[in-house]
Amino acid sequence: MRVLAAMSGGVDSAVAAARAVDAGHEVVGVHLALSRMPGTLRTGSRGCCTIEDSMDAQRAANVLGIPYYVWDFSERFKADVVDDFIAEYSAGRTPNPCMRCNERIKFAALLEKALALGFDAVCTGHYATIVTDAAGNRELHRASAWAKDQSYVLGVLTGEQLAHAYFPLGDTPSKQLVREEAARRGLSVAQKPDSHDICFIPDGDTRGWLADKVGTATGEIVDRTGAVVGSHEGAHAYTVGQRRGLRLGTPAPDGKPRFVLEVRPKENTVVVGPKEALATAEIAGSRYTWAGQPPTDAATPFACEVQIRAHADPVPAMAVVTGGELVITPEHPLDGVAPGQTAVVYVGTRVLGQCTIDRTVSAVAVGA
Repeated sequence: MRVLAAMSGGVDSAVAAARAVDAGHEVVGVHLALSRMPGTLRTGSRGCCTIEDSMDAQRAANVLGIPYYVWDFSERFKADVVDDFIAEYSAGRTPNPCMRCNERIKFAALLEKALALGFDAVCTGHYATIVTDAAGNRELHRASAWAKDQSYVLGVLTGEQLAHAYFPLGDTPSKQLVREEAARRGLSVAQKPDSHDICFIPDGDTRGWLADKVGTATGEIVDRTGAVVGSHEGAHAYTVGQRRGLRLGTPAPDGKPRFVLEVRPKENTVVVGPKEALATAEIAGSRYTWAGQPPTDAATPFACEVQIRAHADPVPAMAVVTGGELVITPEHPLDGVAPGQTAVVYVGTRVLGQCTIDRTVSAVAVGA
């Protein structure tokens, strides 16, 4: 195949590109410039897509003996990931920018350009596996090492995108083996720290970053009955499940800590309550997709497992498409689910599909 290897400058994408070369494919490396003003240096594991990362990717490409390019996707990244992140928080939702980046940049904008240039597949360093069923349909499955599995953040991929996706690391038992392989290959990124946090907020101060983008406005913090128990300087700074930073002036009747249960941006109000009220009995979203072949009859409830965070454990559930929504009812209540999060549905190791959560139903009644 003609393979376009997306090279972030990290060890995973470098080894993935190397394995693609070893497999006999015609490989070209590309680094995505996602910021018009990238930082020159990283700070440990904070930040990515810096000039240093671009140089690390080029050094890896040189070792592998493959052509290497830098493509400017900064305008598309700002519109589809950064601006979306701001809009979602402003709407009282908790977005996952990594999901949006995979959906709209790496496997939409990048794949679109790759196919236009005659490439057959886009290769990345994600830990996930693609399986072809007896009918020739491509399925997305968990990586062999569940501790490193990244299938959750790929749950937004469609069948057409899976047809052109290539994940050479999916069968690798551990990240340490990838680092050891990189060292044997003479790749300078062998011990480079993994990046984490939100790449466009490298200092990790999401609240301060959002305040700079959307401003602050004093509003009320209320309990589940509507009684005012405190005030805040911007509802966008809060997310469901948050405990710290509330600074409530009125203690709870039972003396226990209170947590954010809901954010209402139109009213600029934050709703708080007991930890027990974070238990979620049902989640639903109208923006759902299937990763390959959809269920035979999604209008009939079917058994599955649901995962609501990248590193959360999957939970047994029932799912059904009704009223234009994918509605998921977990066997046991989920803890602290926020609108805007992504619910990925699994059947065994297979990623069946996903939805962006629009609404949740608490397992605890207001009067309880």
